[in-house]
Amino acid sequence: MIHIIQNDAEVPPGLVTVELDRLGLAWRVTHPYRGEALPSPAAAEALIVMGGAMGANDDLRHPFLSDLKQLVRAVVGQGRPYLGICLGGQLLAAALGARVVSNRWEELGTLDVHLTPEGGADPLFSGIGGTFATFQWHHDSFDLPDGALLLATSPACPHQAFRVGQCAWGLQFHPEVTEEIIRDWCAWDPETRSRTDELLAAWQTQEDRYRAVVRQMIFNFSEVGRIWSDRQ
Repeated sequence: MIHIIQNDAEVPPGLVTVELDRLGLAWRVTHPYRGEALPSPAAAEALIVMGGAMGANDDLRHPFLSDLKQLVRAVVGQGRPYLGICLGGQLLAAALGARVVSNRWEELGTLDVHLTPEGGADPLFSGIGGTFATFQWHHDSFDLPDGALLLATSPACPHQAFRVGQCAWGLQFHPEVTEEIIRDWCAWDPETRSRTDELLAAWQTQEDRYRAVVRQMIFNFSEVGRIWSDRQ
């Protein structure tokens, strides 16, 4: 069972679950912001943690984040596959002792990301070109935990993806968005509301490219999970 943690009502897993369904894989979404209990580390054959409007250090306003970071540490410590998306990547960094910095390296919209040499050899990015389309929506950014490999970068945000150990990844970009999700996020404040058509049109021009990347990435993550499960 792949466990997915949704941290925010308006940040659903979107295309992630579309691709898991395409692969015929079992998954379950937990909503800790509603008070739902997090899974135990042993229950999570693989763990995907989604984004959210809160910051990785907002434990006082969102107490479930403390428990979630403990879960992340336990899952990674046991060598189970982990994929953290935006806030989920920042939580991975924070759980492992790295800084998450507010209002640094901000990005918004459809932007290209570039793999590092290490990223080009990484299993999560196998079959994905050295430059690929992403959707970005972040104000915060992560430093790299000790021992992490930097896998992807962009001109505005040098830390786009990293790996810790053999199968724990943190992403700064969003591989899950759909038109509906973009519209919902644009409605969050007047500045982005006024740019809805612009941001959506830019994504639509790259949608085929974007979806191909998402499909390959989720397949790659599922393969890592299958290999991990077969070894147990």
